[in-house]
Amino acid sequence: MNKIELLAPAGNLEKAKIAILYGADAVYIGGKQFSLRSRASNFSLEEMAELVEFANVHQAHVHVTVNMLPHEDDLEGIQEYLLKLDAIGVHAIIVASPYIMTLAKSLGCHFEVHVSTQHSSTNSKAIEFWKEQGMDRVVLARECGMEQIETMAKKQILPIEIFIHGGMCISYSGRCVLSNHMTLRDANRGGCAQSCRWKYHLMDGADEISNPEQLFCMSSKDLQAVDEIESFIRWGVASLKIEGRMKSAYYLATVVSSYRRLIDQIYEKGSVTPSELDAIRFEIAKAENRQTGPGFYKGIPDETVQLYQDHDETVTQEYVAFVLGKKNDKIQVQVKNKFVFEDDLEIFGPQIPSTPIKLQSIEDENGEPLTVCNKPMQIVYAKWDGPWQENAMIRKRRK
Repeated sequence: MNKIELLAPAGNLEKAKIAILYGADAVYIGGKQFSLRSRASNFSLEEMAELVEFANVHQAHVHVTVNMLPHEDDLEGIQEYLLKLDAIGVHAIIVASPYIMTLAKSLGCHFEVHVSTQHSSTNSKAIEFWKEQGMDRVVLARECGMEQIETMAKKQILPIEIFIHGGMCISYSGRCVLSNHMTLRDANRGGCAQSCRWKYHLMDGADEISNPEQLFCMSSKDLQAVDEIESFIRWGVASLKIEGRMKSAYYLATVVSSYRRLIDQIYEKGSVTPSELDAIRFEIAKAENRQTGPGFYKGIPDETVQLYQDHDETVTQEYVAFVLGKKNDKIQVQVKNKFVFEDDLEIFGPQIPSTPIKLQSIEDENGEPLTVCNKPMQIVYAKWDGPWQENAMIRKRRK
């Protein structure tokens, strides 16, 4: 049995490389055309080629989302685009349109064709159908429960991919027209404005029944499936997918490395303890700015998995510096958020678990000592007790 794939999102080249360095077996990205998440930076063909080369060096794969549900005027250039992706050497495309699926196969492209979650595949008969069409993998709907996933995975009709972390749709994924109605931004063509997360006055006719000081929203908690990973591995699920092409490099590094650690522990020991699961959850929480829940994995979500009023989406500022390398006897870092010399810090990296460090010195490029670093993107030079590694990240310790 092949080891389960950890699949991470990436909105640009920097994030994709970070995801791979921090343990992703594959990354999924969007191009400038035919892709949802139109507000992500997305990739030019030249950037895709660079990423494929980088991924090959690190024994990783690149999947490209071609998952727009195209209208008539969206189809121009699709054949040429698919042939260019094939020439670049991407491993797979993720597709929603049956026409694009069959076109890719008819062109003789070497990449795999994965059926997008936009099709809401929720049963083994749907998977059999996609197998008959010549598809290579099915991304299941987020609305599947554990028993359904177990049944579909164990039948081994086609490799299946499931979401384990990130945003959840309040509607049946991909079927919501709220954004289109309110902003003319079509969710199925890459423009979802996430109108469900806005705050609303809840009215009964002309009477407001919501608290004006605590307005109503209809957002879902983000998915977090730490408890379910062991089952997914045992059942033979092919790929575990993290959502979030709009997320930061720090978020990706934290979440990807945490799930990487969990997956590796399960393969090494066969199981993990409750305390080890707690440690993984604690690590992931260092990058979260929304509450999380089990999605559909513990049954139909009730009101405890929704965010009707209380949802804090402030950006975390615990991430303070990125390690660039070493110059003479000092470590070169780039400032990301304000920190002071006395702060209680920790470092984590591609091969470094979260480890406390204590600054011994820090200075600017002119050698002047610093007690406060508060200029984002500034390059500073530091010494500390503890490990270091290029591409590692430094953050304030959470108690």
